[in-house]
Amino acid sequence: MRQSRNRTGFRAGVYLFTLIVLVYIIVFMGTPYVVYQPGGASEVSPMIKVENEDKEEAGTFMMTTVSASYANVALLLFSALNPNAEVERKAERLGNQSEEEYAATQVYYMSSSQSNAVEAAYKAAGIPYHDATDYLFVFSVPGETGHKQLQPGDKIVSVDGRQVADPEALSKLLSSRKIGDQVAVSLDRGGKKLTENVTLVEIKDSGKAAVRPGLGVVIGAVQKVKASEAGREVRFTDTDVGGPSAGLMFTMEIYNRLTKGDLTKGYRVAGTGTIDPNGEVGPIGGVKFKIVAADRKGAEIFFVPVKNYEEAKAKADKIGTKMKLVPVSTLSQAIQYMEKLPVKP
Repeated sequence: MRQSRNRTGFRAGVYLFTLIVLVYIIVFMGTPYVVYQPGGASEVSPMIKVENEDKEEAGTFMMTTVSASYANVALLLFSALNPNAEVERKAERLGNQSEEEYAATQVYYMSSSQSNAVEAAYKAAGIPYHDATDYLFVFSVPGETGHKQLQPGDKIVSVDGRQVADPEALSKLLSSRKIGDQVAVSLDRGGKKLTENVTLVEIKDSGKAAVRPGLGVVIGAVQKVKASEAGREVRFTDTDVGGPSAGLMFTMEIYNRLTKGDLTKGYRVAGTGTIDPNGEVGPIGGVKFKIVAADRKGAEIFFVPVKNYEEAKAKADKIGTKMKLVPVSTLSQAIQYMEKLPVKP
């Protein structure tokens, strides 16, 4: 009897162990793949604050996103049954970056896109403006030195109590120091303020034999566009997304609130596309996923970069959407299209 009980207990233990292993493999174990799916279509109005704005807006402008998830086995199995999902190797997405560096780069692209959107909207609305460096942004921290003090995505507020306007200004500030010296670096890390004592390391610029002291990080300057006249400032709240592809829709919303009248005409308008300071609209990735996202949110019009139009139309035809696809290569084309529309009854 005791042996029978022992065998039963042993089998139960084996079954339980097998179940735990299967759950771990399916749910918790990572894979070298990324699954892309339609993301969301979000109204951009709550993301933007404009001083002395024209608040008339019966419709809405929406940005569209792609959902990208680092896949476990369960997600891979689900994606095989989802006609709107696509699987790609993680290495193709990241290139030579780590996941943290890739995420930081996307945040930087979003910040640059917002600055470009403000500048393009100011130009279109005829509002004078000027550029100023807002902060320095950490893309990556190569090697071991500095990993504990600085991280991808950090915003450098000041060094030894002095604000640094651009990478050249930082280099000049550190030129009077020696390799091995420590400097106090004030940071903004995810909204949290902190100061780290960072040891200066040896930096060797490409094509130069001499070395210089530096923080040991790859940085870039984030520009802020400011109105030259009072009461016309534009600022963004936290959008919680990355990448540059919301540029066109940000610009449309800002322009609408800087100028008289309602550019939306009461329509639900979605779209995608990068924007440069001159109002040129550039192509983006994942447009087929964004078409699905916009359709799900009831968009009636979708602005798409000219170079993405064929792919977008193929997906729109496949899902049978009633959205009107409007290919554009400039901001002015998008504005003119909306201006010619009748007000929605």
